[in-house]
Amino acid sequence: MSRTVLRNGFWLGFYALILWSWWMMFTMSRDMDLDWVGRPGPMGEAMRAMDPRMDMYMPMAEFGPLFWMWAIMMAAMMLPTLVPTLRSYDDLIRSANGTRAGWIGVLTGYFIVWVGFAALITGVQLILLFGGVVDMLGIAKSTYLSGGLLIIVGAFQFTRVKEVCHGVCHSPMSYFLGHWKTGFAGGLRMGLGLGTFCVGCCWGFMALGFVGGVMSLLWMGAATFFMVLEKLPQIGHAITRPLGFALIAGGLFLLVYPLAFGG
Repeated sequence: MSRTVLRNGFWLGFYALILWSWWMMFTMSRDMDLDWVGRPGPMGEAMRAMDPRMDMYMPMAEFGPLFWMWAIMMAAMMLPTLVPTLRSYDDLIRSANGTRAGWIGVLTGYFIVWVGFAALITGVQLILLFGGVVDMLGIAKSTYLSGGLLIIVGAFQFTRVKEVCHGVCHSPMSYFLGHWKTGFAGGLRMGLGLGTFCVGCCWGFMALGFVGGVMSLLWMGAATFFMVLEKLPQIGHAITRPLGFALIAGGLFLLVYPLAFGG
């Protein structure tokens, strides 16, 4: 098998995984009676009104099903942002001693970190759910909470932590050159490192699921779009702060709106 055919096969498998993840999210959203913007139908409204302490099986109040949902969501949203990183590793296969096993290792390490974050945010959602802060669909019950979260995530765009983490995500080649390891184990180690910086860069976009609805395909698509833009070499650094201003403005609007209109 030629190297070109092998390379194309790996990339086709990667894109197939992304498409499968989005299809699974679409299916789960339909099962919850949500439309593409996350608005619930009759069954979805009934689900929102449920008390998680009721003596009946409710998947969104159980760790296992909720973690599965978040893990699939991580794959759907974060794998597209990994394309520049995998392309950088591809270049090192041709110019250095990178291997397809190392390529798989980078992908695996990156995904392990994000699955770990899925477990963490699952726990957070359950705490918020049983604390009465979000409903069964993971949507904040208070516009003040939604507005505050938008402001926090927007302000994070201006922090040193965001700058450092985004710098690594934005320039994966520099990370590879400074932490180069060969083979699958080496790729796995670098993938774990890159995934950690990526979580540090993008955690806020995931947290905003509690504003737009964690199963809203519109929110997922918008968050994925902006995370991909942040990683593009040409414009990544240019949009980080404007996006922060936009999030803060949106948060202030949500905080002021109830006061202005008696909501």
